[in-house]
Amino acid sequence: MALILLPLVFGIIAWFVPGNISRIFGLIASTVTLAWSIIAVSYFEPSEHLLVDFGLRFVRFSIDSLGFTMVLLTNSVFFLVFLSNFNTSIVHEKRFTALALLMQFGLLGLFTTNTILGFYIFWELTLLPIFLILYWFGAFDKPRALLQFFLYTLVGSLAMLLSIIGLMHLTNQQTYDALLAADIQSFGNTSIFLMGGFLLAFAVKIPLFPFHTWQAETYTKAPTAGTMLLSAIMLKMALFGLLKWVLPIFDGNATDFWRWPVITLGLVGIIYGAVIAIRQQNLKTLFAYASLSHLGLIAAALMLQNEHTNLISVVQIVNHSIVSIGLFLAAGIIEERLGTQQLDQLGGIAKVAPRFGFWFAVLTFVSLSVPFTAGFIGEFFLIKALFSAHTFTGILASTTLVLGAVYMLKAYQVPMFGPTKINSFQDLHWSELAVFAILSIAAIYLGLAPQCITDFVAHSLTQPTH
Repeated sequence: MALILLPLVFGIIAWFVPGNISRIFGLIASTVTLAWSIIAVSYFEPSEHLLVDFGLRFVRFSIDSLGFTMVLLTNSVFFLVFLSNFNTSIVHEKRFTALALLMQFGLLGLFTTNTILGFYIFWELTLLPIFLILYWFGAFDKPRALLQFFLYTLVGSLAMLLSIIGLMHLTNQQTYDALLAADIQSFGNTSIFLMGGFLLAFAVKIPLFPFHTWQAETYTKAPTAGTMLLSAIMLKMALFGLLKWVLPIFDGNATDFWRWPVITLGLVGIIYGAVIAIRQQNLKTLFAYASLSHLGLIAAALMLQNEHTNLISVVQIVNHSIVSIGLFLAAGIIEERLGTQQLDQLGGIAKVAPRFGFWFAVLTFVSLSVPFTAGFIGEFFLIKALFSAHTFTGILASTTLVLGAVYMLKAYQVPMFGPTKINSFQDLHWSELAVFAILSIAAIYLGLAPQCITDFVAHSLTQPTH
């Protein structure tokens, strides 16, 4: 119970904490929740489910190995966000600290809920804190981008709500196990429409092409901490929902109908996101389109509904969080020090900030999925799975390797070793250095021992479907 409620308690307390200790409180709160989850997982048996009952009819919790993986990832992300921003102004705002912790509570609830209605409730609960973070601390000159983000998410959420109402009405069930056992295929075309409502909400959140138009400007204008939260963990809500809820429950006619449309959109996103990233001059916008490309690969691979591919997808989900935090931290450091994100105004930073140059290079290579990193394991096997499904599909998916090298080397080479335009640049703070080191070690460790994730989550992903 404490595993889920701790962020809520800390989030409420944060509203009353003096601003001058807000950053310390946020770091302590995120450290405590992460430590608690590590202790809890050390006593957890992957083949079992941890049941948590608050006595609520429509919101019950059951934590399995996949849920625990997402809980650990969520708590790690929030700890790294607070640590990496320890010397920035945003963590001095108790509003940010409180909203971030409340968002963390919503995410933990979503990853552990055992009811489909609870899934929707926590899905919506995460939207309000991140929207307020973007509204209060973002650099949105015009409200259009922020309004677009809100409307896209709202429309997707309403579609999912209608599907949930229809699903509960037809099956008279709402718990995960009961829905998994229900004969969804007997509903005929209705099941296709119900799954379509979920997919619309997930396509907006991931995002998939062409539902991505809110992403680039939102990422660019959001504060660095907000961009980290969006990319590193909030978008994983949709991938988790697809993997845990929708594909197992609608296994059959509905998934057969939607498989290739979603795979096609994922492949389009891979190529489109990479090509647009190459053309960008704004560093955060470049990384936003890079994220679109990488997430398209994961979404396409998940639709294959292959047990081994699903396991590797979890590794790639974790790897994407590692890369997102590192790259957006690097972009945030440059923006904070120099007041710009434009590549044509940058150059020679590595000469005056060698530590930053080194760690930015490490995360660049991690993003390029070089051997012995988690990204190499993830992308290699996901592309291999798409090759097995259809050769042409695999060829299109593999373009992410070549195009990714182009835009990532550009994103690193121009600001770090381009013509000298920067004569003064404060090198990394201890907190920033610590985050880069943690991310790099995690990426390499998962690249060498991905079975620490795949073996753990296998118990959740091998349950029978229809």
